[in-house]
Amino acid sequence: MKTRRRPYSAQRPADLGGGVWSVPVPIPGNPLGYTLVYAVDSPAGPVLVDAGWNHRDAWAALRDGLAALGIDVRDVRGVVVTHHHPDHAGLAGRVREESDGWIAMHEADATLVRLIRGMAGGSARDFQADMMRRAGAGSEADAVSVADRPDPPALPDLELQDGDLIDLPGRRLRTVWTPGHTPGHVCLYLEDTGRLFTGDHVLPGITPHIGIYPYDRNDVDPLGDFLASLDRVAELVDVEALPAHEWTFPDVAARASEIRAHHEEKLTVLRELLAGLRTAPPTIWDVAERMTWNRPWADLGPMQRGMAAGEAAAHLRTLEVRGLAGRVSGAPGDPVRFTTLSH
Repeated sequence: MKTRRRPYSAQRPADLGGGVWSVPVPIPGNPLGYTLVYAVDSPAGPVLVDAGWNHRDAWAALRDGLAALGIDVRDVRGVVVTHHHPDHAGLAGRVREESDGWIAMHEADATLVRLIRGMAGGSARDFQADMMRRAGAGSEADAVSVADRPDPPALPDLELQDGDLIDLPGRRLRTVWTPGHTPGHVCLYLEDTGRLFTGDHVLPGITPHIGIYPYDRNDVDPLGDFLASLDRVAELVDVEALPAHEWTFPDVAARASEIRAHHEEKLTVLRELLAGLRTAPPTIWDVAERMTWNRPWADLGPMQRGMAAGEAAAHLRTLEVRGLAGRVSGAPGDPVRFTTLSH
């Protein structure tokens, strides 16, 4: 079954067959519109894949959407969160309160959730502002750091590792660790029907955000991890994708190949940009300003500029790992700068 993206107002809960249902849950004020929350049936009760944004309208949509499919939210056995972002994990805690079920998340994202929950408002803002200054944001650092952010998600009861089977009696729902979009992003392979819940890892019409936080880290390579994760899911043949946004589609491998090509092209363009600025090595913020986004830089708000800088940093880091870019030493406290390297 394949559906096309429509506005949230045109979305309806759907029976996808094989004991799988989808419920569109709105994301207030976000151009994505909605998250597709999936319910997988079992003799011991349904398990949700993701839960949606923590908002009263989203909660009503999830609760009522499940009810329209004959599912009482109080009967939910558990929620598997594909990753910790608020449009996926936000309502997991509310579902747990109503159902007394469990929340499961990959251990790497669980670590991040504990870190986020341990940061008070002031310390979080200071962290953001310092990160922006080290990236070269200058006077924009404070504006980005005070942008509104949602409450952190609930802590999970279960921490997943790659290959784990989800507690879903009578079904085989296997964890496939696909880091990149977040360190602990997972896809979930429903082996008894040949379907893959792809979260944000493989989407049919857009590509997920891949960023580094803090921007100047040199001990991780999220984009490299993401590309390797794309190769991993591409090895699954004849698998239908059930993504968290947009629409379902039949060929995970083909779409994974397209997304890989998109990022390789972006890396090529970025290296050319660095070559043109070789006499004045740019900061991460300088690079972000010059890259192509879905809107002009001048039209991006503070949070969108911060995310753009994170994505610029991730692509710069992959070039660095490949030996195609390097960091330029400056005075202590100066923003990090990059230049192209011969290869």
